[in-house]
This record gives sequence, C-alpha cells and structure tokens, in this order.
Amino acid sequence: MPKKEKGQTLVCVYPDWCKGCGICVAFCPGKVLELNTLGKAEVTKMDQCINCGFCELHCPDFAIVIKPRVAGASCPVYGPSALPQTESEG
Repeated sequence: MPKKEKGQTLVCVYPDWCKGCGICVAFCPGKVLELNTLGKAEVTKMDQCINCGFCELHCPDFAIVIKPRVAGASCPVYGPSALPQTESEG
C-alpha cells in the first residue's frame, strides 16, 4: 500500500468518544494534536501531519479517524458553533 503524501488526509477527533488520555498526543511525531482546556484531543497543527496514522492506531476509544482529503471532505463540528440558530438568536 503506497504511503499517503503530506496533506492528503484529514485527522478527525470525535470529542464525545475521547477520554483525554493523551496517548495520541504522545505518539504523534508531528505534534499535530494537543489536549484542549476540556482535556480532549484536538487537532492544532494539521499542516505538520505526516500521515503516519499513529494517532488513529493507538487511540483506545476509536475517537480518531483519518479520512482522505477529497473535495467536500470535512471533520464533524462540535460545540455551540455546530448547533442550529433560531431566529431569536440571530
């Protein structure tokens, strides 16, 4: 299987599944992931990802998925910005 070139993938973290163990952060050679203020893994430096797959492979809770970067591909959005706004919220 040919190795994916840098920039061909997206690293998606599902915060509802992440328990904040930090294993992905420890194994990432590019230091792409960090634990945020809620203690969840978060992609902070996607441009440094070398597509090694260590984060996805070592996550004990399957909270990280590596997806091919194709037109229209994106990671799920969580938090207040993902909620639909009502007319009163503006």
